[in-house]
Parts: sequence; C-alpha cells; structure tokens
Amino acid sequence: MPKDKTIKQLCFLTGSVSWVLLLVNVLFLARQGYLGEANAATQYLSNVLSVVFILSVFLHQRTHVQIQRSAEFTSPLWGLFVKGGLGAYLCLLLHIGYPSINQHYVNSPYLLDIFYQVFFGFLVYFLGKAFYTWRQLILYHKTKDVQSQWKWFEILVYLSLLVPLLNVQYMRHVFLILDLGLLLAYSLYMSVHQRWVAFLTLDKKWSCIFLLTAVLASGVLFANFLFVYADSPDLEVDYTDNPFILLTLAFVFLYALFSLLVALFSLPTSRVFEQRNADLLSFQRLSHTIQQGQSEDEVYKILFESAVKATGADAAWLEVNETTHVDTSQFNGSPVDLEVQATVKSLLASVREQDQSNLDSVYVNGDLNLLPEFRSLSSLYNSLLVVPLVSAKRRYGSLYLLLELEQGFDPDTISVVQSFANQTVLTIENLRLMQESLQNERYKEELKIASLVQDRLNPKKFPTDTWFEISTYAQAAKEVGGDFYDYLQLSKSRIAIIIGDVSGKGISAAFHMAQMKGIFHGLMQQDLLPDEFMIQANSALSRCLERTSFITSSLYIIDYEMQGVSFARAGHCHTLYYNSMIEDTFYFQTEGLGLGIIRDASYAKRIHRLHYDYNPGDVMVIYTDGIVEARNTRQDEYGEDRLKYMLSQTYHLEAEDIKSAIINDVSDFSSDILHDDQTLLVIKFKPRQPNI
Repeated sequence: MPKDKTIKQLCFLTGSVSWVLLLVNVLFLARQGYLGEANAATQYLSNVLSVVFILSVFLHQRTHVQIQRSAEFTSPLWGLFVKGGLGAYLCLLLHIGYPSINQHYVNSPYLLDIFYQVFFGFLVYFLGKAFYTWRQLILYHKTKDVQSQWKWFEILVYLSLLVPLLNVQYMRHVFLILDLGLLLAYSLYMSVHQRWVAFLTLDKKWSCIFLLTAVLASGVLFANFLFVYADSPDLEVDYTDNPFILLTLAFVFLYALFSLLVALFSLPTSRVFEQRNADLLSFQRLSHTIQQGQSEDEVYKILFESAVKATGADAAWLEVNETTHVDTSQFNGSPVDLEVQATVKSLLASVREQDQSNLDSVYVNGDLNLLPEFRSLSSLYNSLLVVPLVSAKRRYGSLYLLLELEQGFDPDTISVVQSFANQTVLTIENLRLMQESLQNERYKEELKIASLVQDRLNPKKFPTDTWFEISTYAQAAKEVGGDFYDYLQLSKSRIAIIIGDVSGKGISAAFHMAQMKGIFHGLMQQDLLPDEFMIQANSALSRCLERTSFITSSLYIIDYEMQGVSFARAGHCHTLYYNSMIEDTFYFQTEGLGLGIIRDASYAKRIHRLHYDYNPGDVMVIYTDGIVEARNTRQDEYGEDRLKYMLSQTYHLEAEDIKSAIINDVSDFSSDILHDDQTLLVIKFKPRQPNI
C-alpha cells in the first residue's frame, strides 16, 4: 500500500539520520570526557536521539512485517535469523577482535564507543524484527481477546520509551520498578500464546526448533554484549539504563524460549495429530466419491487404505459379499497367509455362533496366541479387529485387520475405523440409489433419492435423559432442499447438536449434506469448540464445495454438568430462547458468516462463540429459514416476531407440545403450502439433573 510504503521510507530515513547523529554526539561526549569537560545537554541529546532511533526502527518493522496468513512459519523465523540474528554473531567477531585492534592498530579512546553504537544498532534492529515476528505468530488464528491483549501490550511497552526522555533513573523509584515488573509479567503472559505450533507438521517442527535455537542464541549474545561493557569507564552511553531495551529483550528471549519448549515437548504427539488429519481427509474422500463418479470397488479401496493407515495394521484383507469383489487380499506386495485367514474366519464363526445377538458387531481380540488354534500356527499376529459393513437392510462384508502387538487396537482407533465403515456403507447405499435413479425417470428419481439421503442424514431420535427433552420436526418441500440436523454424544455430560441449510436444491444439496455430516462427525471427534469447528469445517468445505454453493449452520455444545450452552453461528437463523429466571423471550444476536463464502484464513474473523448458562425450565428453539419465511396467500412472511410470540405463549408446555403448537401455527398461517424445507428443534431443560 502507498501509505505503508511512505511510512517505511520515512522511518528508514529518520532511523539512519538519528543513528548517525547519535554516533556523532556520543563521540562528542567522549571527547568532552577526555578533555575533562561535562555537558548535561549533550548527554540528554543522546537519550532523545536513541529514542528516535528505536522508535524509527520499530515502526519500520511494524509496517514491514505483515500478519501471518498461512501455516508456513519457517519463512518468518528464517527471515528473523538472517536479517536480525546474524548481527549478534558479527558483534561476537568484533568483540573478539576489539582488544587486539585497539592495542596494535588504532589505540583510540573512541573505539569502544564506536563499537558499542554499532552493536546498539544491530541490537535494536534485531529486537524490532523479533518483536513483530512474534506478533505474526501470536496473532495467527487470533481471537478478539488476543488481539486486544497484544494492542495494550504494545502500547505499554512503547510508553516505557518516556523514561529516557524524562531523564529519570528508574531504578531509584519504587513506582517505576513495580510498573516495569508488571510489564515483565505481561511479557511472560503474552509468551504463552503458542497456538501456531499446533499447525506445524513434524518436519516443519524440526526446522522451527533449529531456527528458534539460533534466534535464542542471538538473544543471549546480544544480552551478554549489552551488559559486558556496561561498567566500562571508557563507555560514555550505557543502554542498560533504557527500560524499553530491557523489556523487549526479555520478551524476545521469553517467547523464543517458550516456542522452543512447546515445539520440543509436542514432538511426541505430532504424529498423532497428523494421523487425525489424515483420518479426516479419508473421511472426506469417502464422502466425495459419489460426486467424483467413482465405483463401489474404488470406495472399498479407499476404505481399505484408510483403515490400514489409521491402525498401522501388519496384515489386512477385505471380504465383500454379493457380486462385488475387491482384490485387497494383497498386502505389502504379498498375499496374506491363507491359513491365517481361514483360522480367523473360523474363530469369528465360532464366536458368532455362541452369541447370536452380536452378529453385526465389531470383534476385537488383543491376545490371539492365548487361543490354541493360533498357537499351533506359530503366527506373528497377536491382535485382531473385525469390522462388519452392515446397514439396516443388508450385510456387505467385513474388514479384517491384524497387528503383531498385543492389545494393539485402542478404543479411539476402533472408533475411527468403525466411522470409516459406516461412511462406506452410507456411500455405497447412496451410490446404488443413484444408479437406480439413472435407470428410471431421471428427474423424479433424483428428487426421491435426495429425499431419502436427506431423511437418513437426520437422526430419528436423540438420547433420552433426565436433564433435557428435545422434539424435532423436518419436512421437505416439493423440491428437495438441504436442511439437516444431527448430534454427537461427546461425553456422559456433553452433547453436540448441529443444524444447517445447504444452498440450492436437488441431489447436489443432498450430497453436500452428506459431506457436512461426515465433516461434523470427523472433526468433533477432536472435541472442538463451536467456533473452532466452524473454522475447520469451512477449510474442509473449501476444497469440495462448488464456488456457487455455501452452507449455513449453527453448532451447539450443551454441558448439563456445568448447565451451560456454547454455540457458534455460521450465517444461520438466530437462536430463539426463553429464560425462565427473568421470564423473557429473546433472540441471540450472534455474528457469523456462512461456510464456503470466504475460503481463506480470514474466515476466522467472521465466527464468534457465545456461552450461555441455562436454567431449569429454559427453552431453546432452533430452526431453518423455511419456518420464518413461510408465506400466506398475500405473500406475507411468518417472521421472527410471530415465532417469538408463539414461544412466549407456550414455554410452560413440554417440548413436544411447544413444537406442535409452532408447527400448527405455521401451517395455519401458510394454509399448508410449503415453499421451502422446514426444520425445527425444540429443547427444554428439565429441573431434575442426572447423578454423575
């Protein structure tokens, strides 16, 4: 931008001129000291010029170092080391060579002051570069609170520049010492903002660890040079009296140290997070197969590869019933031992025969060599996982996974593989439904299939408990739309509920609903907060949603142990709420932009999380725009005010009765003419809570 360019040029000019004048003034001071003269005005001028120089360098870096937009963090760290940190090593060479040069070549009383001013210039440039590089990292995926905290931190640090201008010996004033101590504590607090480290891959982490170590070493060298000459009688200007230099040096050192420690201690978990991301991408691949026109064989292949990667299986095969056959008996270039396959299937048949109720359940055995039939094989494998591929109507086959480790399949891994299997079955059924539609009248069958997909995506019932009751309603219009809702039990006391609306109509919208459901279940296994889910869901959808499409959604996490609701809104209808304590009905006016509209990191600024503590008897109404945009014969809309009035009249009823009253009122208003899909969820919190 032209304005930023002008500021940078002005800062560069004032910084260069002030440093030269500062050097001249320091040499003049040295000359006066050498002649036995003293001039307080000249000493104060050094303070003024040093402040101008520091301010110029820092403002130049403020406009030069841009806010981080991508997860590429090695570039700014490399730039900090090369452009700022190498100055410390150059000063080290000057420090080593100074005694010899002064004794044998120059022998001047001014040489130390010249060297110290050169060092001071390198130090200030390093601090300015590091200060705003750390700002880049702290404000990556920032929240409103973090942005505000940084703004005040920056202001308070800059205010410390007033101390040299006031010509105050701050170490003699208790008030100033306390203020600087608080600022140092603030620096320590800002140093814990290390969210960016979580976005590093294992390879990138090693690069960053190396660069952070080099930067940390540069800071240590600069600190050493700052104090090593401080007590020299030949030095005219001592910058250890400048609190701004000490504060920024402490902050730069602390943040580099904290970043290094966080990166080092998170190394053992890096592979886990990368595997989680790989699992999510696999889930997306299974969801995309319909749009990409892939066959059932290709879907099974994706399932097989994803499951093997997620579990690290030493051997695996997939058996598919009916007419479909997938050649996945080959593993790592060689076939799985047929005798092992036969023994596993015989074992499984024996187990199923003994317990007919578990015919379609997951089978896990973590110590196979305790069984006589496996001991006789001298098999290397100790753990077995069998995941059936079943739907309500048919059984498709089974996925077999073997590990050499004992108890090798943990619950989280089993859950991920089971999710892959469920998504595969859903994808296969949708593929078959689509193939059936192509054999009949295309338009009618497309609407029918989309309606079936939509109906299957919405759960028929929610978990029942004593802490809340929920009643749902979903009605598709003549053209199939994209309304959906779903839930996921996060723990015994927490449940996540999502509602949304896909733009457009027909089978395309229905398939985007399937994608959104897969993303919801995949991401929420990481137990994300609502706003974090929206940000990651937007990133995932950006890679698969057409440019002309978007999805509005709201996500609620209800914690009945804490009696609170956290939620985030991505362009969806506002949440209607009745508070039983104040006996008031109102809408939560939260901000949020639809998913897929903005497809870069700036989307994080458009999503905000809200937390609300509920009371027994409170009612929450969640809906899609088909409710409030229902029209009568005069084309008047039902509207938010009428919906709010209905809740204010029915809040004392059960959730089912509140829902029925609202739906009946909407139907009467619109004369049963449905212009758009209508979805409504009514949640009422009960007075009695479960024992935990």
